Amino acid sequence: MLRAVHDFTPVHAAVGGSLIALGLAVMLIGTGRIAGLSGIVAGMISPYTGGDRTWRFGFIAGALAVGAAFELASPATYDAAAPHGYALVAGSGLLVGVGTRLANGCTSGHGLCGVARLSKRSLVATLTFFCIAVAVATLVGRLA
Repeated sequence: MLRAVHDFTPVHAAVGGSLIALGLAVMLIGTGRIAGLSGIVAGMISPYTGGDRTWRFGFIAGALAVGAAFELASPATYDAAAPHGYALVAGSGLLVGVGTRLANGCTSGHGLCGVARLSKRSLVATLTFFCIAVAVATLVGRLA
């Protein structure tokens, strides 16, 4: 069962959003690349990436390390338990990954980076992602 976290504040949201934006800006300015997670992960497993894997592994390792540090620093606000079992979560993640590759981008690439750049393609992709996500979550929530 999911637990509700009621300590949301606009300050927490603003600080968190600012840190996400800072990370995306550092990635774009530092490497000239957009921080699209599906593309980063796909490049890690692609046989065609060659020497391009090092920064990708570093990016994912850094993201996991920040999550682990946050879990240690504030465990009460980090819900790491899978509400319906890890197999369902893994299957869901696989479907999201396949879908993002078919859509040539993901919510981090389109939703954060593309929308911030006012890309029409990213605006349409993000609206599509979220509309379908709401519909599927509503349907699955009623069936579960």
